[in-house]
Amino acid sequence: MNDKETRVNLKTKRYQWTLFAIFLSLGFAAPGCSSQQSQAEKNADTADVKTTGAAERAADVPAAQVTAQTAAPAETKKTVAQPVSQGGVFKGFKVYTDGNSPDNPFIPSGWLGDYGDIKFDDKCLTNPHSGTTSIKITYTAQATQGARWAGIYWQNPPNNWGTRPGGYDLSGAKKLTFWARGENGGERIEEFKIGGITGEYADSDVAGIGPVVLTTEWQQFTIDLEGKDLSSISGGFCWGTNLDVNPKGCTFYLDDIKFE
Repeated sequence: MNDKETRVNLKTKRYQWTLFAIFLSLGFAAPGCSSQQSQAEKNADTADVKTTGAAERAADVPAAQVTAQTAAPAETKKTVAQPVSQGGVFKGFKVYTDGNSPDNPFIPSGWLGDYGDIKFDDKCLTNPHSGTTSIKITYTAQATQGARWAGIYWQNPPNNWGTRPGGYDLSGAKKLTFWARGENGGERIEEFKIGGITGEYADSDVAGIGPVVLTTEWQQFTIDLEGKDLSSISGGFCWGTNLDVNPKGCTFYLDDIKFE
C-alpha cells in the first residue's frame, strides 16, 4: 500500500468515527428531548381550561395548585402583552358584558381558597343591570378546603398564575368600573381588584377597593387606575370574601365590568 492510499484510508476511518460519535450523541440526547416535549405537551394540556361552564373550570384549579402557583419566584420576566389601545388611544376594554358575549376576554378560571364553597353562574337571567344576563355568585361559607375564605380571578390566559406570558396592555385606562348588588343586602366583599398576580410573568401592577357592603339595588363601583403600570395585566378582575364577615354565606351579583 502506497502513502496516498494510506492517507485516504486514515481519512475514511476518521470520517467513520466522526459519524459514529455524532450518532451516539444523538442517541443519548433523543430520549431527553422526547421527554421534554412530552412534558411540555402535558403542561399545555394541564393549563387548558374547559369553557363550557364555570363549575368545570373550577375543577381544574385545586387549592393546593393555587397555593403553589401564587408563590413568586426569585426572578420576574418581562412579558409583552397584547395592546388594547388603538392608535395610541385607549377606548375602553370589557371584562364582562353578557354571558354569551364574545367581548369577555378574561376567563373566571382562578378559583381560590375554599373553591368548593363557590357557586357561579355567568348567565343569570334574574334582574341584570343591563343586557340579558349578569353574574350570580353564591358563597356558602362551609370552609370546604379549610381556608375560611374564597374568591375568583378573571385571567388571561385561563389558569395563568404568572407561569406563562399573556394578558393585555391596558395602558391608558384610568379606571375599572363594575356594578354589583346583594341578594338580601348587607353582603360584605372584602376586596375587588385588578392585577396582583405574581410569578415568573407577574402582573405589572395591582389596584383595588374594599371592603364593600352591598345593598339589594345595583350600585356602580370604581377602582382608580391613575398612575398605575398597566402594561401587562393577566388578572383582569378579582373578588374575595371570607367566613368571618359572612358567617351564613352570601349571594351577590356582578355586571358590566369594564376598563375605561
